[in-house]
Amino acid sequence: MPGDPTSADPSAVDPPVVDPSAAEPDLRHHGDREVGGGLTDLAVNVRTGTPPPWLRERLAASLDGLAAYPDGTAARAAVARRHGRPVGETLLTSGAAEAFVLLARVLRPRRAVVVHPQFTEPEAALRDAGHAVQRLLLRPEEGFRLDPARVPDDADLVVVGNPTNPTSVLHPAADLAALARPGRTLVVDEAFADTVPGEAQSLAGRGDLPGLVVLRSLTKTWGLAGLRIGYVLAEPGTVAALGAAQPLWPVSAPALVAAEACCAPAALAEAEAAARATAADREHLLRGLARIPGVSVHGEPRASFVLVRLDGADAVRERLRGLGFAVRRGDTFPGLGRDWLRIAVRDRATVDGFLKALEAAR
Repeated sequence: MPGDPTSADPSAVDPPVVDPSAAEPDLRHHGDREVGGGLTDLAVNVRTGTPPPWLRERLAASLDGLAAYPDGTAARAAVARRHGRPVGETLLTSGAAEAFVLLARVLRPRRAVVVHPQFTEPEAALRDAGHAVQRLLLRPEEGFRLDPARVPDDADLVVVGNPTNPTSVLHPAADLAALARPGRTLVVDEAFADTVPGEAQSLAGRGDLPGLVVLRSLTKTWGLAGLRIGYVLAEPGTVAALGAAQPLWPVSAPALVAAEACCAPAALAEAEAAARATAADREHLLRGLARIPGVSVHGEPRASFVLVRLDGADAVRERLRGLGFAVRRGDTFPGLGRDWLRIAVRDRATVDGFLKALEAAR
C-alpha cells in the first residue's frame, strides 16, 4: 500500500527540507493550554456558541442507548453520502488525532515529509511510532504557500494541512493533487475545511487520486472537542488497514450520533452559513490588525483564525492575558518563533475589545 518503502534515493534533496538552525518546538503544546481563568478565548479555534441547541438535544437523547455497544453503520453511511464516496472509503475515528496515530502505526514510510508550519500532532505521532521525519518549512515572505516542486520526489509520505493551522493559508487543490502518485501516501488534514465557504479547495471528494488520505473533524464548526469525532476518506485498502489497527468500538455512541446529524443537509447548510459569517468577521479582524503599527499578516487567511507577526509577541501575549484575552503562542510550531501569535476569529464586539487590548499590550 502507499507509504511502504520505495527504492528512491533518499539523499536526493534539492532544496533541503530541514532547517538545522531551528530551535526544537514543543510539539505537544496546544491552544487549550492557553485558556482558563476567565480569559476571553481567542486561542482555541472552536466556533463559539456551539454545539447548537438541536445538536445538544440529539446528543442528550442518545444517552438512552448507552447500554448498547456502538454501531457505526448509519454514521459511516452518512459520511460517505456527504462526500459522494463509497462506504468502504470512509473510516470513523476518535477525532482526527486518532487518525494521525493510526497512520503512524500502519504506514512504513522510508521518507516522511511533513509540511510546516502546521498542526504538530502528525509529526508527533510519526516520531512516537519510531519514524524519522523531515520538515519542509514554508516561508512567510512567500505567504506560506506550498510550491509542490519543493517536495522531494522520493518522499513516500507527505503530510499537509489545508487550510493550514496555524497560517490560515488555503492551498490550491490542484497543487495538492499534483503531489499524489503511486507509491506515496498524501495526507491532507482538512480539519478546518468546513470553516471555508463552499469548502473551497477540498479534496474530500477525490477518490481518483492514488494514495490520497483526507482527514476531517467535527470539532471546529460544531464545538465537539470533548466528544472526539472525526473521520478518514481514503482508498479501501488504506481504510481497511487503518480500521484493523483500531480497538473495538473506537467511537462512542453519542459521537456516532453527532457524525450522522452533522452530515444532514440542514446541518451542512448551517455550517455553510457559519463559514460565511466567520469570513466576514475575519475581514473585520484583519482590517483592525492592519491599523496597528508593527503587526503583520503573511499570506491570505482563509480559515477561522489569523496568524500575525510582531516584535516581542511572547511578551505581548502575557500582557494580553493580564488584559483578559488568551491567544495562541506561535513558537511551538516548526518554522515560526517567539514573534508569532495565532488569533481565533470571533464576533465583531469581541474582536473590537481584543484590538483595543492588543494596542495597549504592544
